[in-house]
Formats: sequence, structure tokens, C-alpha cells
Amino acid sequence: MRISYNWLKQFIKIDWKSDETAALLTDLGLEVEVVEAFESVTGGLKGIVVGHVLTCEKHPDADKLKITTVDLGDGNEPVQIVCGANNVAVGQKVPVATIGTKLYDKDGNAFEIKKGKIRGQESHGMICAEDEIGLGTSHDGIMVLSDDLQPGTPVSKVFNIEVDEVFEIGLTPNRADAMSHMGVARDLKAGLLQSNVTTEFITPSVSKFKVDKRTLKIDVKVEDAKLAPRYAGVTISGITVKPSPSWLQNRLKAIGLTPKNNIVDVTNYVLHELGQPLHAFDANKISGNKIIVKTVAAGTKFTTLDGIERALHEEDLMICDESGPICMAGVFGGANSGVTETTTNIFLESAYFNPVSIRKTAKRHTLSTDASFRFERGIDPQITDYALKRAALLIQEVAGGEITSDLIDIYPKKIEDFNVFLSFEKVNKLIGEELKKETIKNILASLDIKINSISDAGLGLNIPPYRVDVQREVDVIEEILRVYGYNNIKIPNKINASVSNSSRTEEFKVQNIIANQLCSLGFNEMMANSLTTSNYVAYSEQILSNETVTMLNPLSNDLSVMRQSLLFSALEAVSYNINRRNSDLKLFEFGKTYHSIEENYTEKKHLTITMSGNASSESWNLAQKPTDFFLFKGYITAVLSKLNIDTKVKTVPVSQDVFAEGIGFAIGNEVIVEFGTIKKSVLKQFDIKQDVFYGDLNWDAIQKYVSNKIKVVDIPKFPEVRRDLALLVSQSVTFEKLYVVAKQTEKSLLKNINLFDVYEGKNLPEGKKSYALSFVLQDTSNTLTDVQIDKIMNKLQSNFETKFEAVLR
Repeated sequence: MRISYNWLKQFIKIDWKSDETAALLTDLGLEVEVVEAFESVTGGLKGIVVGHVLTCEKHPDADKLKITTVDLGDGNEPVQIVCGANNVAVGQKVPVATIGTKLYDKDGNAFEIKKGKIRGQESHGMICAEDEIGLGTSHDGIMVLSDDLQPGTPVSKVFNIEVDEVFEIGLTPNRADAMSHMGVARDLKAGLLQSNVTTEFITPSVSKFKVDKRTLKIDVKVEDAKLAPRYAGVTISGITVKPSPSWLQNRLKAIGLTPKNNIVDVTNYVLHELGQPLHAFDANKISGNKIIVKTVAAGTKFTTLDGIERALHEEDLMICDESGPICMAGVFGGANSGVTETTTNIFLESAYFNPVSIRKTAKRHTLSTDASFRFERGIDPQITDYALKRAALLIQEVAGGEITSDLIDIYPKKIEDFNVFLSFEKVNKLIGEELKKETIKNILASLDIKINSISDAGLGLNIPPYRVDVQREVDVIEEILRVYGYNNIKIPNKINASVSNSSRTEEFKVQNIIANQLCSLGFNEMMANSLTTSNYVAYSEQILSNETVTMLNPLSNDLSVMRQSLLFSALEAVSYNINRRNSDLKLFEFGKTYHSIEENYTEKKHLTITMSGNASSESWNLAQKPTDFFLFKGYITAVLSKLNIDTKVKTVPVSQDVFAEGIGFAIGNEVIVEFGTIKKSVLKQFDIKQDVFYGDLNWDAIQKYVSNKIKVVDIPKFPEVRRDLALLVSQSVTFEKLYVVAKQTEKSLLKNINLFDVYEGKNLPEGKKSYALSFVLQDTSNTLTDVQIDKIMNKLQSNFETKFEAVLR
């Protein structure tokens, strides 16, 4: 949200520097992200002065050029300027861009005026047309200024160029009350008062509002007071639609709006001044001189100002005349009722609409306007008539005309203040510091919160309706704290804490344990949007179109469905980083997938782990090594080991078709993780040209097997024994197969099996490889004898030979 400092000063007289005001607004919760300079004319006409044309002669070598001498009023000799305008003449006062001046084109691009030669004649400046200095659009000739101006006068003083500073405020959605200059000024006044700066809060006067004559009456009927609790309007006749005066255009330009015409500009001005949306109808186009606020039949066709025909919903609140809808209430105007250059009479509308109704209509039709943005968050229902009078007076000022009807104000049930009781004890407890009661009262008064009762225990308060975010005691305490100043709360010397008796297997605790483990292993946690594109259905048979959860009012096609897999979010992150030359990636994400199954919606939680690129960063003392499957498998196993379920799993084939190679781990018949290398065809869709390893852990399933039970055993008194075997096996035999057979062969004494060497290549038979395995044996009750050890090793060797045709090397 953009706030003009000059505009803000119309409400509060303040001479603070903009950075000081920005700091105070930020402390108040209206975070100023940046302060930008604004000039009504780009460059501020710096370096452009009034010149007096002394001589004007035809250029000897160009028919369309003239050589002039111009007095610049600087005490020096007049300068020679070559000019191509056909209207330049002796005696004129003209704007001259002097040497070194920067002029700007319509796109904001600058070019510098330099001394030069034009067709052999020196030129020391430039006599300007109005479009060349940003004072108009005409290029028919040079500007001719008033004869009474003195040479050397800065042109910026002649045209009163406005210089402003604009605050870009990152407004949080709950602060609907601050979506205007008056709202920000209201907060600023409270902050200044807390800083011992007393200033008057000035609001625009509407005391001159009066009915000139009652010649154009528009009847108004509100059929649903719940959807339109307050509706006001007035007619203004005899207006002239034309461009707005410069002061009004400058106000709108400063906050990033493009001026259109004086009527539309006034409605936008009041919207950003007071926070009250308005709408102007061409009164001559209102059929039957009657306005009806109602809903219409579902499917009714309505063409909006953007020329799009829309099918209305039965709950859309519409502004209608006797012929049908003419405006989508609080959202968008109709194509056939708006103000045009030929409009002479208008009906000006000011209303308070139900926020929920407006929000649903805006989302339903994918429309978002400045008006709907405010209506759907809740505006001030108490200023509906005040804003209408303010706008009517401004329209009379800039467009002429007369007020030709009584002000209609349909407000059957007044929206009352919120009642809240504030406990002094609760204030001090939540803030952590005891505030003086007078300080609390003064802060509340500065926020327009009325105190209707006082006791030793606390205060009975009336909260104005425009503070839709302050309806509970804790909300009031937050208001007190932000005005008092978070920075003014002293840091305590001690912190009290209580020890909670809770299960160590609570889901969020287990998640934090694994997150910390992965971070310690060099992974970065990512968080992706749960909304994604429906195009991903084509990338995997496991992404089922009939299970897709589709958004009713998607923000875009890229955010139209809820994700069924976390894989594509990970690949988007990988692609994004690779495109920014960050190709060595280790990422993980805790997230949910969403499914529509038999008309029921389900959520499934997952932990995904993604790796790509090199295993470690480039270093002088460490050779770079690409990430491979076995390193990735080690990380997956480490997570399961941390959860103490690695011994419970068995290996199963992967079912997900996105893997080129991969395996899964299951407990019983339930698959808890699948991991492997992503197919090249899938990576191609994301323009990824390097291998990506991806693991999908079913977090809901894993959670069932996590236990806080810890087994404690004595350290064995008897030593362990290691024996090695070097086996020649087929290429198809994996270490895992040998591992399983070994554990089945000796279940009690075999404590550990390790593959410490693999050899493939020269001097080995074709299709063979050499595995070197170590076996650790231990008996916790006795010392193992050579006879026992040899018996076990012979049995292992025999089983390897029988099952895998292994040969002892």
C-alpha cells in the first residue's frame, strides 16, 4: 500500500523527516518497506530556466531551423541556441534546458543536454516544447511563457512542481482500518502522542454540503439488508467530464494510480483518502430512475466494465435498475452504466456491504479491485454518508454541477460498537510489565476506543466498528502494546519455565528431531506451496486425475489444484537453484498431499529428501564426488536408524513410476519409504540435466512405528571376533542378498556384517565380481572357541556356495 507523505500531512501537521515517520509507523505495526521520492514531473524541471529570445534568424544551411540568441538571466552573455520550432520569435519568454540538464522521455529514459553543433552552428541548450519537459503532450511548437517572467527564473517555480515522498507499507490483512491515508494518520497520531508530540487530527470538512435543487430523484430499494446493511446515494447534475486538475492528478500519480477523468479520479481519491469505496453511475442510463440492491437469478448474464460477459451466481449482490443489473456491488461496474465524456448527470453511491458476500463474489468471478479489497476486509460503516458528502463537494469543485437530490441513506439497523472488558491484571500479565493505568487510558483514547466504565479491576470499552480486528480482550492488549512500543518493554533479568510431562513420541517432536538430524548432515529444509498445476497429472500414473482436489476459484492455472505428490515441488526447487548456478543440492521437506477419494477429502503427510549434484562443496583438500545412489541410501537409512526402526524394515520393489532405479522399505505389508533416481523423462520437463535422487517417506505410517522405549543392555564382558571372507560371485548378486542369507544362517552370534571391498575387472571371469565381507561374532555369556567360530564360518561359506554359486578366493 502506497501512502503519500504530503497527503498524510493534510490530516496531521508534522514536520518530521520521512525516515523518522517511517520508523514510527513501523513500530506501530505499519511496516514501511521503502520510502520513494515522487516528482509530478520526472526530474523536477531541474536545470530548466526562463529564457528571453533576443534574436531569431534563419539557419543558413537548413530551411526548418532557426538560430536564436537567448538571455538566460545568469549575468553572462546571451547564448546561441539552434531551434527547430516554427513558432519561435523575438521577444518570447521560453523554457530553456541549459547545458547539463537531464530531460526524460515518456518512458522515463534520461538524456543529457550537451553543447553541440547542429548543421555547423553551435547550440548551447534547448528551447523546449511542453512534452519535452513533461508539462503536457503537445509537440506543435515550443512553450511560450508569460511576458512578465524574469529571465533565469527556474521553471519549477513557475509551474509549482510537486515533490513528495511515498511510503510503501507492507500492510497485514487484519489492518483494514489502515487502508487509507486517514487510517494511517489515525495510527500516526496515536504514536506521536505516545512520543509526547501533541498534534491536531484534521479531517476534511463537509459543512458546505447542501442540496441545490431537487430536480433529479433516484429511488433506492434495498431488498437484503444483511448483504447491504447501509446504502447511501445522491445525484449531481450539470457536471462536465474532463481531465482532473493537476493537484488531484498528482495525488493519484504519487500512489501509483493513473488519472482517468475528474469524476473517476474523485472516487479513487476519496477511496484512498478515507478508505470508503464509491461508485458513480451515469444517471441518464439508470432505467426508471430506480436503484434496486438485490441478488438475481443464477446464470443471469452481465457484462462488466472490462467487456467480459459473466454468468452471475444466485448469491452475487447486484446493483440493478428496472431493466436489470448495472453493477456488481462492491466489486466491479457494468459496461453500460459507467461515466463517459458525454455524462452530465450522475448518481453517486456510497455503501457498506457484507464483507463475506463481497469476498465470495470477487473470488467467484476472479476479480480483485481496490474497492473489493477493502469491502471484503471490512470498512467503516459509520463514514458512509460522510465520504459521500466529501466526494460530492470535490466533484462540484472539479466538474461543476449541482446537488439535485436529498442524500438517501438506508441504514435500518445501526452497526454497534464492540463491547470488551479489559482487565488490568491481564494487561500486565501478557505484556510482562506493569503499565500505569493512566498510560493505558491515554493509549485507548488515542485509538478512538471509548471507556464507558472504570473499576479497580479494569475498563469497560466500546470498540469502533471499523476496528474489525479488535474484538477480544487480547486484541485490545495488542493495541496497547504496539502503541506503547515493543521496544519500550524491558528485557527481564530471569526467565521462568515449567517442565512439561509429555510423550517424547509426539509427532512435532519427532519431526524436529529428524529435521535437526538432516540439517546436521548438510540438508536445507524447503517449504513449497500446496497449490500446484494440474499439468503434473501427465508425468506419473500415480497422480490420478479423479483424485485431484481442484480449487473452485484458482488464482492462476499454475495454482489450480492441491498437490498429490511432493516430488514436483522438489524438482521445481532443484530447477530454480540450478538456473541460478547452485547445482549441489541437499533438500528436505515435511509436507502434505491432498486427495479426493469417493467424495471424501484426505491428507497424507510425507517427508521427502532430495539430492543432486556433488556430494560436497568444492574444496582445495577434498576432491569433488558426485552424489550416488548408495550415498543417498545411507541418508535414508540414517533417518530410519534415528527413528529406531531400521532393523524392522525389509526391502521391496518401488511402485512409483517416476523412478528409473530405486528400492523401497516396508514394515510388514506397509511401505514406509521409496527412494531412487528420478527418470530422465521427468527431469526433462523441468529442464534438469543432472541426476536427481529422491526419497518419499510416508510420515503417517512411520509415526505408528516410532516408540520412546529404550533398550539398555550391559556392555559385553566377552570379546568379539572378526572373520573375513573373499567371495567370487555373479554380477547380479547384491550385498543385501548375502546379508539376508548370513543373518538367516546365524541369528544369535552374528552381530555385524560389512562389505569392505568390491573388485570388478581385470583377472576375473566375465560376469563375476569380488566381494570382501567381514563378520563380527560375539557371545554375551562365554568366550567363543575356534571350533564354534570355524563351524559358523563353514556354514556361511556353504550357504553362499549353495544359494549364489559363490567361490572362495
